[in-house]
Amino acid sequence: MNEFDVDKRALRRAFSRAATQYDASAVMQREVCQRMLERLDYIKQKPAIVLDVGSGTGWGTRQLGELYPAAQIVALDIAMGMLQTSRGTSSWWSKLFSGKATPYVCGDMEALPVATNSMDMVWSNLAMQWCNDLPATFVELQRVLKVDGLLMFSTFGPDTLKEIRSAFKDVDGYNHINRFADMHDIGDMLVAAGFGDPVMDMEYITLTYDDVKAVMQDLRSIGAHNATAGRATGMMGKKKWNRVLENYELLRRDGKLPATFEVVYGHAWKPQAKVISDGRAIIKTSFKL
Repeated sequence: MNEFDVDKRALRRAFSRAATQYDASAVMQREVCQRMLERLDYIKQKPAIVLDVGSGTGWGTRQLGELYPAAQIVALDIAMGMLQTSRGTSSWWSKLFSGKATPYVCGDMEALPVATNSMDMVWSNLAMQWCNDLPATFVELQRVLKVDGLLMFSTFGPDTLKEIRSAFKDVDGYNHINRFADMHDIGDMLVAAGFGDPVMDMEYITLTYDDVKAVMQDLRSIGAHNATAGRATGMMGKKKWNRVLENYELLRRDGKLPATFEVVYGHAWKPQAKVISDGRAIIKTSFKL
């Protein structure tokens, strides 16, 4: 296992434990979700079935249901605790607004338990950063989409939590935050996975805090623990922790400590398969020698 690979069992535990308190702290997730929803105003598609990948406690699932009241919204998350919380919150909403029960699926987006060519839209808000093999994940997402189906997603870019990375630098030899993919690399992955007309853009969103404890508590409350294979497994000593605090304090501006998030947005379509003159499909493959 690579030192930056995500331990999926640790990830499931962290998000399941955070499920009941998640909504109180998920300011970033809701804000990015809202900005993604606004982008749908420019896309004239009326999907009949939508897959919300990394649905969490269901806030985005409910927004999609309001936007597409005639559609079936399917909620998928890797953490059972998140789905249980979502189901408890959403049951009354589904009856009141859509008249449809939301299907809940516990699964990993890197190996979707979803039929091929079954979805009109795949939506994923701030979940792809937990994938170990992002190119393969895009192949999976393309697989479950129908032809002319839309993938819309957000994820985090390399500058995310750069302050934490700086604060822990040279303190020890462990990983303390995930590794995040560059926007341009993600665009290339989409094309390689068979998507057409990818559109990528990025923005920085900075949250501010009174102290480092508040930063860390916010991350814990949304389940955003360090789940990489190269993380430390024991408690950090007081001396090292004090160095982290001193390093972070050097970044204080106007009385506040910053936590920067590089938010990457993307959308792309599943095109018709290319065929040769006798009707056989052209299948793209890649080889490593």
